[in-house]
Amino acid sequence: MLLKPLLAALLLAVPAHAQIELQESHSTASLRGIDTAGEGIAWASGSGGTVLRTEDGGALWQTCATPKGAEKLDFRGIQAIDAKTAVILSSGKGDASRIYKTTDGCQTWKLVFKNPDPEGFFDAIRRVTAHQFYVLGDPVQDKFAVFFSADTGDTWAIADDPGLDADKGDGAFAASNSSLISIGATLYFGTGGTNNPHVYRTFANCPKDKTNVSCPVQWVKSDLPLASHNAAAGVFSLAGHMSADRANRAFTTLVAVGGTYDKPTETAGTAAFSHDGGKTWTASATPPAGYRSAVSYDRENRVWIAAGTTGADISKDEGNTWTPLKNTDPPAAWNAIALPYLVGAKGRIGKLSPGASKP
Repeated sequence: MLLKPLLAALLLAVPAHAQIELQESHSTASLRGIDTAGEGIAWASGSGGTVLRTEDGGALWQTCATPKGAEKLDFRGIQAIDAKTAVILSSGKGDASRIYKTTDGCQTWKLVFKNPDPEGFFDAIRRVTAHQFYVLGDPVQDKFAVFFSADTGDTWAIADDPGLDADKGDGAFAASNSSLISIGATLYFGTGGTNNPHVYRTFANCPKDKTNVSCPVQWVKSDLPLASHNAAAGVFSLAGHMSADRANRAFTTLVAVGGTYDKPTETAGTAAFSHDGGKTWTASATPPAGYRSAVSYDRENRVWIAAGTTGADISKDEGNTWTPLKNTDPPAAWNAIALPYLVGAKGRIGKLSPGASKP
């Protein structure tokens, strides 16, 4: 299994020039999940059955009720729907991988799904439309496990799509709930392990000789130049956005970050980018300053933010070159991003300072 605890760091004071401002979470959990619903609403999740919520941009983080029987679960993923509604995912072997949902502002939770395979392991959860959710799991019988919900997470089924075959030693990482993403109508997920790292993507496999028929979803994978051939190495996080060229043709830019999480200061193989929707990838010319478990795109300012156990970085040229963000001193350890928030070990929550990501 590719899940291992990331390095922790002590909470330190923020200098006046910091571009990431620390907030008080009232928690000591290792936070790995963070998501926003707009208008100051955000939800976070982590170890020990921890779920946190804010409705005022992080001025006050509320400690939510722990789902019954979930006190020892590690909530690696969370998806925020609104101030009252969220869906959380725990990672662990077999039925320790679970999905819970709240509709009353986390006063109560309903267990909606358990991993049906005793050898399975959930890695990430993603809301792709108002009602559709997908979950990525590690390979079972040499095939990545993907599940979906069409009713806002109330019921779940397996997505037995073609193309999910895994190479020996392949797996996904439950480090930041961002190894699975959606851009437009396309789903993507990243892998790592003892083989080459890959990014899988969906496409509609439409019959060429027929019209007005449904097009089944299929997956295809591409290699990319990130750290590899190590159970602790590969793609830990993906982010992307759609643009149009001068001929008004749409294309998707993607950035993948990772590295080797038990060698956090190594910079080789920590970031790559694609301008053709994940078909081909190029290594960053100036990579982030070490292993990175999360990346996010700031659409307003057209920059990318990456973060990991040795700090955070910014790219203003679509992922080709990265420079460190001014962080705590020494740099704080981060696990996950949902801009403007970053979360990490020992209950750490940071918020990107106004203007910090301006180009």
